[in-house]
Amino acid sequence: MTEVTQFPPKSILVLGAGELGLPVLRNLARVAKRTPGSTISVLLRDSTINTQVHEKKVEIDELRGLGIQMVAADLVNDSIDQLAEVFARFDTLIGCAGMVAGRETPMKLATAALKSGVKRYFPWQFGVDFEVIGRGSPQDLFDAQLDVRELLRAQDKTEWVIISTGMFTSFLFEPVFEVVDFENDTVNALGSLETSVTLTTPDDIGALTAEIVFFEPRIRDQIVYLSGDTVTYGEVASLLERVLGRPFKRNVWTVPYLLQKLEKDPTHHIKKYRAVFAQGRGVAWPKAGTFNALQSIQVTTAEEWARANLPTSSAQVQ
Repeated sequence: MTEVTQFPPKSILVLGAGELGLPVLRNLARVAKRTPGSTISVLLRDSTINTQVHEKKVEIDELRGLGIQMVAADLVNDSIDQLAEVFARFDTLIGCAGMVAGRETPMKLATAALKSGVKRYFPWQFGVDFEVIGRGSPQDLFDAQLDVRELLRAQDKTEWVIISTGMFTSFLFEPVFEVVDFENDTVNALGSLETSVTLTTPDDIGALTAEIVFFEPRIRDQIVYLSGDTVTYGEVASLLERVLGRPFKRNVWTVPYLLQKLEKDPTHHIKKYRAVFAQGRGVAWPKAGTFNALQSIQVTTAEEWARANLPTSSAQVQ
């Protein structure tokens, strides 16, 4: 192994501080203490860094209190060259900004990362296994993520790590997703009651990402799988009955039914996601082989999340 690849992740830049970025930053700040000389920075718009909005200001103050440095740039409006100039000051880059500017964002950031010469890049691919799903799926955004993987694999100067997490646990229970219909005490299974889905909370993803960044021997040029839980939709109905103490009806939305719904409303993102998850490919994997299981790191199961976050009275979830 050449000396060039023997670097500790000394200077880390996280792109974004939202639902996933915040827990990633908090945990990096904690784990970085094991590696003297490590610095954690976060890239945010100047308007966010200097915000007077109370909720956001509290978060910025928290990050500063953790010793995290602020870097001002704009992922949407800055050019690839401008972003590459910023990225070049860091060893490791972690994308936590999601699709901030639509489907072009992942490729724009990956191109800037490679142009910058950054040693290690964790792209925004926290989610499903795009390759198993394949091109041409109902969710066209996934094709853009496959383009990024091809770009990263076609070069050997920047190491890359992709973290596959499945769905954010809370999203499965969101009214907008319509899988769990609390008003009618019904689970609308995507595909079948036996179809599985992998779920991980952002807090667990943050903790595990920090461990992966600093893990020795260094993880590079590979996909790392996480799972807080992998459950079938039938099991989701059962856990809701246990947690909420009332029966839940089990309804199945088949793949043809969901594709038909999508055909009538082809730009509806939630309908795209529902169709992909119903197909069941690349959206679930056994918990046993995941990084958290292999490292014996405790994570939050779907039932634990439900007990902590769903009202246990017979009152409806609003």
